Amino acid sequence: MREVRERCVWSERITHRDLIPYLIEESHEVIDAVESGTRADLREELGDLLWQVLFHAAIAAQDPDDPFDIDDVARTLTAKMVRRHPHVFAGEIARTPEEVLVHWNAAKAAEKRARTSVLDGVPRGMPALALAQKLAGRAAGVRVSVPAPVGAPASEAELGDALLALVATARANGWDAERALRERLRTLEDEVRQAEA
Repeated sequence: MREVRERCVWSERITHRDLIPYLIEESHEVIDAVESGTRADLREELGDLLWQVLFHAAIAAQDPDDPFDIDDVARTLTAKMVRRHPHVFAGEIARTPEEVLVHWNAAKAAEKRARTSVLDGVPRGMPALALAQKLAGRAAGVRVSVPAPVGAPASEAELGDALLALVATARANGWDAERALRERLRTLEDEVRQAEA
């Protein structure tokens, strides 16, 4: 990575912001490889995603005000994972996945004490459906309900059919399904903040 950053005319000019589309694309390629690819596909796509991490770290290492490198990234990650796994590293007990989650959430809450809302830390750049699922969970945590649809799907397959039908309806009417969901999520965020006040 250092050689590429120092000797490739394109790479030496790239910024964190410039890399965002590639990071998104590589993340989706890993997902595709997990869902339908081969082990060789997964190995390759994980390498491409790792390259993005290395690239960002190389850019960060050149920051004149607050440089950090891949070793700093690894140290920060290691410290976080040790804190969040007290049942592995600190003598706590977790016999079920649910008990592991209790430890994880407690450690995460302690790390994020400065947050004032359950919405803090939710990345707004997530795809709308993933963002909706995350926000619906956070809303439930402060007792803000999301209305259930009439004739709710009974399985994940039926949910897929219902979502596809809604997108087809949007397309037929000239509506932007992504925008519609994002606008509704902004309203949900307002409702959550009002409930927290």
